Amino acid sequence: MKSEETRWLTDSEQDLWRTIREFLWQFPSGMDRQLLRDSNMLSGEYSVLAVLSEATEPSLRPADVATALRWDRSRLSHLLRRMEAKGLISRCSDETDRRGHQIALTTQGRKTIEEAAPSHVSFVCETIFDSLSPSERAALESALPKILASLEKQGLKDGEC
Repeated sequence: MKSEETRWLTDSEQDLWRTIREFLWQFPSGMDRQLLRDSNMLSGEYSVLAVLSEATEPSLRPADVATALRWDRSRLSHLLRRMEAKGLISRCSDETDRRGHQIALTTQGRKTIEEAAPSHVSFVCETIFDSLSPSERAALESALPKILASLEKQGLKDGEC
């Protein structure tokens, strides 16, 4: 703990923090509800399918998917097992490292992401972009990378110890 005196939030900072906190709780839940309602999947599954569908290679190492998503490998490992059981991905031996494996979209996985993407993109557009003016979007584009950089500077960004 720092030895200097605590800098408490001003009233306006406290109000903004509460709004940010509510967004951080509500938006992921809303996104999961949208994906579950429209595509019978959660955001984690969608994220993995999106990374695989956008890859230039036909398959990826799980570590590369974890890096792309900035997730812990154990979190991804559990999710991949469930996705494989649902027929969304397949695992095959890694040709460059026989101890590891690669993951690829199955035909069902590709169909699932292709069917889910339009309604999910609509959700993102309607929820985030349509609700902001151009100047508000510009402020968010400026502010969010600075907040992420502050996390990284403190060693608190995902994927760091």
